[in-house]
Amino acid sequence: MSTRQPRERTAGGESLVGQEWTVEVGAVAHGGHCVARHEGQVLFVRHTLPGERVVARVTEGRVGDSFLRADAVEVLEAAAGRVEAPCRYAAPGLCGGCDFQHASLATQRELKTAVVREQFTRVAGLDVDVEVRPVPGDEDGLRWRTRVEFAVDGSGRAGLRRHRSREVVPVEDCLIATRGVIDSGVLDTEWPDVESVDVVDAAHPDEPVLVPLPAPEGAAAGGGLVGELARDGDWEGEYVVSARGFWQVHPGAASTFLSRVTALLGAQPGDRVVDLYAGSGLFTMRLGELVAPDGFVLGIEGDRGAVANGTTNTEHLENVEWRANRVDRELRSLVGQDVTADLAVLDPPRIGAGKEVMGLLARMAPRRVVYVACDPSALARDVKAAATHGYDLVSLEAWDAFPMTHHVECIAVLEPRG
Repeated sequence: MSTRQPRERTAGGESLVGQEWTVEVGAVAHGGHCVARHEGQVLFVRHTLPGERVVARVTEGRVGDSFLRADAVEVLEAAAGRVEAPCRYAAPGLCGGCDFQHASLATQRELKTAVVREQFTRVAGLDVDVEVRPVPGDEDGLRWRTRVEFAVDGSGRAGLRRHRSREVVPVEDCLIATRGVIDSGVLDTEWPDVESVDVVDAAHPDEPVLVPLPAPEGAAAGGGLVGELARDGDWEGEYVVSARGFWQVHPGAASTFLSRVTALLGAQPGDRVVDLYAGSGLFTMRLGELVAPDGFVLGIEGDRGAVANGTTNTEHLENVEWRANRVDRELRSLVGQDVTADLAVLDPPRIGAGKEVMGLLARMAPRRVVYVACDPSALARDVKAAATHGYDLVSLEAWDAFPMTHHVECIAVLEPRG
């Protein structure tokens, strides 16, 4: 099997890259690997499952490091959940886009469930009863990614990057990409003077949008606008979104999360709602209609392009207002004016909202907060922070919006203590 080049380090002991050790594999850890030990040395091993016995080849690390990274290059004793990876690029030294193609879908969800529970226990000190649920719209965990950024190598060929590397692996297909993405011809086209190509298989237009980066002279850097759809029961909303702007990449995710957020939030006519990290208004539009005619929704988003799109998406709603500002700054201003809210929704980036935002939000005294998170560790930190301000976790859901990868989407509900 091929090996990847280690990252250069300027200090530390002798490199251990290339060393191979037989190890017993322990529990799954956050990040797409499992934990093993060799003579007391901790290894984070990819391409393996808990309970297996494998030959692990070190890919990063030196003598004296607190942990090493490794790949399982030979499986001596396989776990019951192991399957043959459907993609030939999902192997040591090749594409780093998927983490768990060697596991059945049921096993993948068990692993993700274990990670969510472990993060909440370790970070927030909470024992949570949660099971990762499937999101409808993929093909047995494949053909779900509607937005893919392909890297381009020096010869102009599009591909995907090796794990933790800038090196490009040329590919003929990506099995987690939708058929529309692949049928766009991105992998059959030469891309001279291009670093990457973003392919967007949106609801509208019918043909995928290809956005070379950096954009050729005279072309729109952002790739223009596309149309996306989301449903909440019988309700359907159409959204204008920048081609390279944020939108859920799984075809069933936006509707699933919209339906769950509205159900969990329980917004009623007359409620005042703050929608933090509102993006282009996935939740904002629906909430504006649910609290009408006397209620009010304030969408706060730091990306001015997303705010412009969100304003367009909610222009038919007089009870929706947008603020283009960092969430922490806007909340600080609102709290300084003694503004309160009945309900709050937040969907922050992977790093989470942070202690200050959670504290400021608590001072607005919403009766319920629904928090959508793409990283369970960041969510657990923010739940712990909220608890110091009197808001406790009352329910937690986890959704498999990124099959074959270690990523998992969570939806938490927080309410004032007592």
